[in-house]
Amino acid sequence: MAAMGLPELALRLCAVPLAVASLWEMATNRQADDTYGEVSFSDLSGFTYLVGINAVTATYAVASILLSPFKSFPRHDWLILVLDQASAYLLVTSAAAAAEVLQLARRGDRDVSWGEACSYFGRFCGRATVSLALHAAALACFVALSLASAYRVFSKCHPPGVVSAADGSEFEPKHAPEQGK
Repeated sequence: MAAMGLPELALRLCAVPLAVASLWEMATNRQADDTYGEVSFSDLSGFTYLVGINAVTATYAVASILLSPFKSFPRHDWLILVLDQASAYLLVTSAAAAAEVLQLARRGDRDVSWGEACSYFGRFCGRATVSLALHAAALACFVALSLASAYRVFSKCHPPGVVSAADGSEFEPKHAPEQGK
């Protein structure tokens, strides 16, 4: 695995089961009540979005691991940086959407006369909470991956003002003479 270091590989390997576990926990989440009917994750768009993003990010993490040894094009590190960033942002947005739905289910919204639902569908809310916690752990992995891939890309760049000479040595540009002396 010359393309990525051991910590980065470990983070990608960690993100896959976390995202898949979150996906599974939410995708199989449903509960029926004799009085109030049945609720399923697919009834709530925030939970459906969470499942979809978990599928996308788990697939990307596996693909990035499998394709890492094949750095076949010069902009590979930039592509990984962009995809890691996109994955992290997608995980943030899906976590926010799912957390909002879960918060409404737990507390309700009195301003619009929407009562809480978790007292009737407690098992459903509990499994949604577990899924959201697993999702947050996968998000933490992708935040760390984003930082690692950004470091890898930007550590290859020269800081502004440093000019490379033809012989490969580097030198700082000369500053203008001070005025007034």
